[in-house]
Amino acid sequence: MKLMTTLLSATALVAAFAGAAEAKTLVYCSEASPANFDPGTTTGGNDFDASSRTIYSRLVEFKHGGTEIEPGLADSWDISADGLTYTFHLHPGVKFQTTDYFKPTRDLNADDVIFSFTRQQDDKSPWFTYLPNLSYDYYQGMDMPKFVKGWEKVDDLTVKLTLNEPNAPMLANLGMDFASIMSKEYADQLQAAGTLADFASKPVGTGPFQFVDYQLDSVIRYAAFPDYYKGKEKIDDLIFAITPDATTRMQKIAAGECDIMPYPNPADVPALKANADLVVLDQAGLNIGYMSYNVTQPPFDKPEVRHALNQAIDRDALIKALFQEAGAIPADNLIPPTMWSWNKDVKADAYDPEAAKKVLADAGVTTIDLWASDRVRPYNPNFARAAELIQADWAKVGVTATITTEEWTKYREDGKKKDRPGAFQIGWSGDNGDPDNFFATLFSCSAIGVSNYSSWCDKDFEDLIQKAKTTPDMAERTKLYEQAQVIFAKEAPAFLLAHSQVYAVTRKGVTGFMMDPLGLHRFDGVDKAE
Repeated sequence: MKLMTTLLSATALVAAFAGAAEAKTLVYCSEASPANFDPGTTTGGNDFDASSRTIYSRLVEFKHGGTEIEPGLADSWDISADGLTYTFHLHPGVKFQTTDYFKPTRDLNADDVIFSFTRQQDDKSPWFTYLPNLSYDYYQGMDMPKFVKGWEKVDDLTVKLTLNEPNAPMLANLGMDFASIMSKEYADQLQAAGTLADFASKPVGTGPFQFVDYQLDSVIRYAAFPDYYKGKEKIDDLIFAITPDATTRMQKIAAGECDIMPYPNPADVPALKANADLVVLDQAGLNIGYMSYNVTQPPFDKPEVRHALNQAIDRDALIKALFQEAGAIPADNLIPPTMWSWNKDVKADAYDPEAAKKVLADAGVTTIDLWASDRVRPYNPNFARAAELIQADWAKVGVTATITTEEWTKYREDGKKKDRPGAFQIGWSGDNGDPDNFFATLFSCSAIGVSNYSSWCDKDFEDLIQKAKTTPDMAERTKLYEQAQVIFAKEAPAFLLAHSQVYAVTRKGVTGFMMDPLGLHRFDGVDKAE
């Protein structure tokens, strides 16, 4: 009997090890640490990769690899003829993730949807300020408080959104990361315990992967959610190996230490393509790299000074130095030429250092603060190098630039401050394929202190983009955005750099991973050969 028991135990142990060996692990060498795991409170693509696109789901989703809307947590929806009422019919039986810190007792319902949005608008709610210095940047910057009249529960599986006025991109907006649906039951549990901050560090959602643990600035671990409403993923364990340095990421993927990496150094792309074990993916980015001038700070409150600073920069040389053979096109407008409403007649300031030198001397401009981050972004592969080259160009016209370099999360927080001095390098990858997501999100009056790093509020520009937001006719919206681009070019609140080609690299055995025009990295539907 003892021998039989021993044999059975050994058999069970072998079976257990065999099961463990069959588990599939995918390692993603991410480029930066997330600020936290609450996508309503963050703005970076790296934040969303780690939270909204792994842990959470939304009422509507973007088709994998595109910008077309498809059903998500809502199976269907109805929009009233006047464009003021959206009624969403929720998918039945959607489960929230069970963790060691939360055990859900019910499925997703309308209460969760209502909570997910009202927490970002109701300034009397404890969730409106549950983190230090909290701001719901996307919700505020996209004027959601202006348009949203309220959410109403019709029944457990039906929820109604009522607007104050029509909003043409609203449905696309609801597919964005800030619109991720959270568990009200979990929020209530944390509120009762007085531990609201755990909401951002111990996340719970309905998405394809559930959070396991996070070693700060090092590793994030996820497990496939077995009760995911679209079916369990083929990958069992997902690991984010946080690797800020692009050269190190390349070394890791070449050595097989990670399966997917984003944002290779432009100079490394030819070598990566030559490696038979790797697949290099690329597409034209729905993005813009730019540098915001704080127009509230003299002398940058004068358009002629901003134009002169632009004219002093040898943009073609800057783009070549930064992107090398990886590919980028000079930006004439805030939106890329692949996006509808791009104005072909608008041209950026031409390189003219002699003209710039005279204007700047007449205006008494001799110094400027110039900001750079320590991270790689798709629209700017090297902020520090860009700052050095811009500094050299400005020196030739008699302007001394002092460079400040900061870590990515702190950099964005400091950049949003209304009293931030000088010129601030930043950029954007589109979230929903609509021009409003560039014009309003980045340069509307309501985005000041949120995502308008120029603190620029121009009445004529504002009137045009707000009218475009409420106009359902695309041809009319196109005309309005074309006019807005003319004003932007005239006022020059920013130096426009480039629209870049975007790259990602996978190991040969990885399947189902797609480049995303919205700049995200999704792991639902991804598999790998063992």
